[in-house]
Amino acid sequence: MKQILDTVEKKMNKVLDNLDANLRTIRTGRANANMLERVSVEYYGSPTPINQISSIQVVEGRQLVVKPYDRSILKDVDHAISAANLGLVPQNDGDVIRINVPALTEDRRKELAKEAHKYGEECKVVVRNVRREGNDLVKKDKELTEDMKKDAQEKIQKMTDTYVKKIDTMVKEKSEEIMSV
Repeated sequence: MKQILDTVEKKMNKVLDNLDANLRTIRTGRANANMLERVSVEYYGSPTPINQISSIQVVEGRQLVVKPYDRSILKDVDHAISAANLGLVPQNDGDVIRINVPALTEDRRKELAKEAHKYGEECKVVVRNVRREGNDLVKKDKELTEDMKKDAQEKIQKMTDTYVKKIDTMVKEKSEEIMSV
């Protein structure tokens, strides 16, 4: 029984880690190197995350400076940032790429908050699926008595409730951060 509970908890922790990674990529109005985390550049025939082939720095709070380690891929990096649909306009000066991060409009803030809520809802669905898998494992375990099965299912449900609350808290904090001017 303990093994099943540990497995369920590990999977739910992975869901939280994934949500955290997704929420970090949503911009909040300030320049942040994590904004470009999901941008991939075609490098030697394979898509490579931009943060692995270049340095990304925040300058003056409103500007990102991307300096590729290999200057020959400057145009590819420029195109990848433009194609990522982040609402950012890269400016290539031949040595580095400068990206001015404009202040968010109220409509864009609401859009990004909705995106954060969408990530949260997707994670809740995954947590519930993990709960279902855990309950199925408990039901199939022949060594457990009826009382032990019921106790395990109750523990899994409590764990699920805890993780759903954590997801709600993370999404609420991110939404507040997005909506603050």
